[in-house]
Amino acid sequence: MADLLWDDVKRFFDLELVGSLPDVRVPNASVEDWQEVLDLVAEQGWTCQYAEGQTVLAVPRAETVLSRPAGTEFPELRVWPTADVLAIFRFQADDEVDFDVDLRELQGQDRLDVFCDFLREIGRRLGKPVLMDPEGDYGHPVLGFDVQADRVVLLANSPDR
Repeated sequence: MADLLWDDVKRFFDLELVGSLPDVRVPNASVEDWQEVLDLVAEQGWTCQYAEGQTVLAVPRAETVLSRPAGTEFPELRVWPTADVLAIFRFQADDEVDFDVDLRELQGQDRLDVFCDFLREIGRRLGKPVLMDPEGDYGHPVLGFDVQADRVVLLANSPDR
């Protein structure tokens, strides 16, 4: 059974109301959590590409990426849980795993199920919530993986826009 039903959450995937690039995050994370995410990507066999600026490289250890000196090329990890859904992880801080998704790729029940599966895999691996905030509205999650419920749940009643 699906964690969420499209008809119940489609307003949170409306580009006009919440923007096209929501922030997805795991708060209260650590370097070890980042490494767990990198390990999960490899174990799941998800297609991925790590790059620093325009240079594509092998995926390094999390502590290597997160200890890069200021002013160096910006690192990112692109992960495709399926061929048509992309998550872009940005290594901005060691205390929060953060990534972007494009809501244009997450329209309809099938794509919502892929997204929920992805959040659930990360949340279960880390034992932490994985939260989605509308674009530009950090700290006000509308949905996310709930550790105790062991599923993705709706966290808001309607977009605040």
